[in-house]
Amino acid sequence: MNKIIELDKKYHMNTYARLPVVFVKGNGVYIYDDKGRKYLDFISGLGVVNLGHSPKAIIDVAKGQLDKLTHVSNLIYTKPQALLGEKLIGVSLKNGRVFFANSGAEANEAAVKLLRRWAKINGTAKPEIITAYNSFHGRTLKMVAASGQVEKQKPYEPLPPGFKHVKYNDIAALKKAVNKSTTGVMLEVIQGEGGVYCADKKYLKEVAELCRKKGMLLILDEVQTGLCRTGKFFAYQNYGIKPDILTVAKALGNGLPIGAAIASNKVASSFKKGDHGSTFGGGPVVSTVALKVLDIMKKKELHKKAAQMGKYLSELVQDELSGHITDIRGCGLMIGLQLKEEVAAKVVKKSLEKGLIINNIGESIIRFLPPLIISKKDCQNAVKTLKNVLEEL
Repeated sequence: MNKIIELDKKYHMNTYARLPVVFVKGNGVYIYDDKGRKYLDFISGLGVVNLGHSPKAIIDVAKGQLDKLTHVSNLIYTKPQALLGEKLIGVSLKNGRVFFANSGAEANEAAVKLLRRWAKINGTAKPEIITAYNSFHGRTLKMVAASGQVEKQKPYEPLPPGFKHVKYNDIAALKKAVNKSTTGVMLEVIQGEGGVYCADKKYLKEVAELCRKKGMLLILDEVQTGLCRTGKFFAYQNYGIKPDILTVAKALGNGLPIGAAIASNKVASSFKKGDHGSTFGGGPVVSTVALKVLDIMKKKELHKKAAQMGKYLSELVQDELSGHITDIRGCGLMIGLQLKEEVAAKVVKKSLEKGLIINNIGESIIRFLPPLIISKKDCQNAVKTLKNVLEEL
């Protein structure tokens, strides 16, 4: 382990606050380090391996496609990409088109670029998008500008223009910010990196209605919330609304890099040949894997399991950890615990030592994003470990 850590420190840019462990293998809800020790994974690579680590069905289709075709440019048609587009539209907007990218940030970039193209076609010279404070939309320079986190923006100023930020869950603030250049609103249904804060149902419905009345587009960033995590295939489906543009990534490839921007037909038609592109987006291997991911999710109804297990886990946390927390937030298996004390980073490190992988947001929030295949026993083990850690601090 020490040699690997030394190599990383010597040759890699220091952009990650890594935990002192080297993982070499994963199976289901568990990961194993280079010494053979087993860890219960309750963060799933930040909401990526929703089907668990290394499921055989995913490995088999990936290997099969690797034997056939790994890459052609997007100037050529491929069967896996075409089929994935059909299937992804079928579980989301029903009527629309998709652009495939390699990550959530790229999917959000495509969404913003599409909105701007649509706005220009419809006569807005300098389109502006309203986003929320505390939001997170990615690490590219434009997505840093879109994200409402000043501490992430300051080091990279001047930022690309075209974004305005308002308070989340405050419809009055949003209405006040709209002007003649406003052409869209971009929101997370649940602010994941911001601390697991859910949009109020009334608020999100009012946002959708405001966009409709003002002729603006609604972009929903479901990079973390999408694909069964919140008890529906997409979190917006819990609210009875539909966005004009939807972005997804993370769990779509269950560990392989793929993202997608999905838009209604009227908006998607704004993109013409040459307006956008990606060398690797929607390649044969990742598209084949993503097809299988969606098949498994639908067949096993993982959205229902996420709802059931999320309820069980939240109730278990309330019963066992109420003396250490002030709030439980989230939906399905996307859960944030507000600690009474600012010890979240210490809790994460101590939990790792006891074989549990969790995540902290700042110093007072613990986040759960477990694989959607977890059992009640897994939940009990995780909460028991976390309780022991909190009691020891």
